[in-house]
Amino acid sequence: MLELFITSFVTLFVVIDPPGIAPIFAVMTSGHEAAYKRKMVFRATLIATIILVFFAFVGKGFLSVLGISMAAFRTAGGFMLFLIAMEMVFEKRTERREKKAEHDEFYDPLHEEPEDISVFPIAIPFMSGPGAIATIMLLMGQAGEDWSAKGLILAALLTVIASTTLILLLATKIMELVGHTAANAFTRILGVILAALATQYMFDGIRITFLGG
Repeated sequence: MLELFITSFVTLFVVIDPPGIAPIFAVMTSGHEAAYKRKMVFRATLIATIILVFFAFVGKGFLSVLGISMAAFRTAGGFMLFLIAMEMVFEKRTERREKKAEHDEFYDPLHEEPEDISVFPIAIPFMSGPGAIATIMLLMGQAGEDWSAKGLILAALLTVIASTTLILLLATKIMELVGHTAANAFTRILGVILAALATQYMFDGIRITFLGG
């Protein structure tokens, strides 16, 4: 059971990638008051949690309606996670996030209210994008009807969300301490780990499809 929790935590942590979100959040909230930053963090993590928990429980039923087996979804999901991993290793994901952040309309000191970035882009797609949704559905699908296993997966998800919340709250200080270079290096390491996990998902999906069980 401990192994399941650790595997779920690592997979979700790597996919959500708090170290990759932190630099973007620090830039987007630069110059704002601490109260604004806290509000954005807590609102974003709450929205992301609701989205991921929703798909954790209704995802399998949704696939059944579409006539998609969990084995097929596991293979496709693993492939998609592998692409995300490659983007992380070669820093394409961070570059895309930064470009998206640059094109958003941010707070102007002359305006009364700062831009609300909690829903977009922090909660969606940074925290609960297609990769995170596919991951939580894959993990819950592997648990089958074992509710104790599902409970551990949800506990791992909530732990990742809590970790993400803490990292975002400390994003500005973390970036001042470690800098962008160290953050990018850590993201690459997480990308390699995700690539291995994604490959295993694809192998499992193919094995179940052609060999059964």
